[in-house]
Amino acid sequence: MFNRAVSRLSRKRPPSEINDSEGHPSSSHQTLKGTSKWATSLENLLEDPEGVKRFREFLKKEFSEENVLFWLACEEFKKTQGKKQMQEKAKEIYMTFLSSKASSQVNVEGQSRLSETILETPHPLMFQKLQDQIFNLMKYDSYSRFLKSDIFLNHKKSEEQEENSPEAQTAAKRASRIYNT
Repeated sequence: MFNRAVSRLSRKRPPSEINDSEGHPSSSHQTLKGTSKWATSLENLLEDPEGVKRFREFLKKEFSEENVLFWLACEEFKKTQGKKQMQEKAKEIYMTFLSSKASSQVNVEGQSRLSETILETPHPLMFQKLQDQIFNLMKYDSYSRFLKSDIFLNHKKSEEQEENSPEAQTAAKRASRIYNT
């Protein structure tokens, strides 16, 4: 019996195959949503439009919204097709975020700054080094403060209230609560 138990434990299964006693995926491996997912990484936050909205709201209060706007502009730029469109978008990003006269200048290291001449021959990853700098700035500075902010905590609280509302509960959950009390 002991050997059989060890044998079962030693079989490695991917998380997608781990089920509870009723054959449903284990709750510890269910997909996280909303604030729970945002709290796992800045990458997850930036993948969610609602997360970006809340993070921007927070950064605006910290007077650093230009960081996430630059990061988003770079992500869009990578998807740009055609040399003419790339030149236009590259110039727009440069003038908005990188130029000494930029309206929303981001704080990047001096030697990392691009010269205007590079805008003539754009390529999808031309802003990558600068984007990585801004990402790391947000990740190690703003993101941790965001997770402690009223904006994040209030949104998390409202999500939890919605999840616990009677409308959000399935008939099975209500029946289970009724019969198990």
